[in-house]
Amino acid sequence: MTRQPINTILFDLDGTLLPLDQDQFIQDYFSRFVVKGQDLGYPPELLLAALQRGITAMVLNDGSLSNKERFDRVFEEVSGIAAAEFNERFAPFYEHEFGLLRRHASPSPLAREIVQEVKRKGYTVVLATNPLFPWQGTEARLGWAGLESGQFSLVTTYEDFHYAKPNLGYYRQILQTLGLEASSCLMVGNDVEEDMVAQGLGMDVYLVTDYLINSKNKDIAGYRTGSLQELATFIKELPPCNH
Repeated sequence: MTRQPINTILFDLDGTLLPLDQDQFIQDYFSRFVVKGQDLGYPPELLLAALQRGITAMVLNDGSLSNKERFDRVFEEVSGIAAAEFNERFAPFYEHEFGLLRRHASPSPLAREIVQEVKRKGYTVVLATNPLFPWQGTEARLGWAGLESGQFSLVTTYEDFHYAKPNLGYYRQILQTLGLEASSCLMVGNDVEEDMVAQGLGMDVYLVTDYLINSKNKDIAGYRTGSLQELATFIKELPPCNH
């Protein structure tokens, strides 16, 4: 059976297009989230528990609610704080404090070069970042990478998506949203568990190794692998896309 040509490339963000120490980033994010909430008068222990449970709920989301709806429901149940009230009061966090997390990133001009090259060649481009952040947090991290949301046909955020990585429902929602066939897609990411799972739907995959995450020590010999620099070379060698 002949595999159909690739016409769409999905890119993960954190650790892929945006070189980032994810453990340090998440730890600092949690800390600043709680401090901001405390400044607003909310109990820190309650906020931390609600944040952690809310994120877990999004990762386990069954598709019946958006990730935002799922998070808000669990956050409210755990904390006893009305989610609508909290979200309104907390919104400035993503305009100010969240930007301080940029110190954990090491942006590379290669990211912009790669995205521009695949667009120049006619490929559909998707930002397939795990949809666990509000759109403001995603826009901010895109900016750190030297990119803009307008460069992508789809950006996955928690407002719009009903699943999270590594649930295959996340990748199915991308395919359904854009009317794509899995076999025409290439998923590029740095997390073996979250990104390479797309291969299970029939997508081609590319594992970026600069900030490799392989929490279960899986054998990666079966994947195409390379650094961000090697990915840039791979992209330059791709043929023009004829949709």
